[in-house]
Amino acid sequence: MRDKVMQRWSTYEPFSVTLGDKRVADIVITSHAKMRYADRVHPGQTESEQIAAWLWECLKQERMKPYYQHEQDVYLIDEDLVVVAEFSELPGEADIAGNRLHKMIIVTFLGKMSETIELRDLKSYYSWLRHSRRMTLIKNSRKRK
Repeated sequence: MRDKVMQRWSTYEPFSVTLGDKRVADIVITSHAKMRYADRVHPGQTESEQIAAWLWECLKQERMKPYYQHEQDVYLIDEDLVVVAEFSELPGEADIAGNRLHKMIIVTFLGKMSETIELRDLKSYYSWLRHSRRMTLIKNSRKRK
């Protein structure tokens, strides 16, 4: 994503974009995230380069915000799309001021809150998922006995 030439002569896009306390210099899309993007966000689009370019534009335009104030993994794009991301430092990479640069790894796209109401409160949604899975496991173990 870095050093992409812009329209004017001898100008470049920003080397990194700040998101919270991280300086994102690269974006990686996992295969799971590509599948979820095609299913839940933009049907049929599975090109990693297009998804990464779109995310880069969202970062530059500050359209990507943390879901919860102190949450480091879950982000909202345009106050609707819920994205799970992890960060890893780029070894030996720093910006001009000496700040460490990070690689944003998109783990999955959970979906749009406008379409899936359960995403409005992730903590209760995850607790419900854990409970329902646990109850399914208990029920299946009873059947085996």
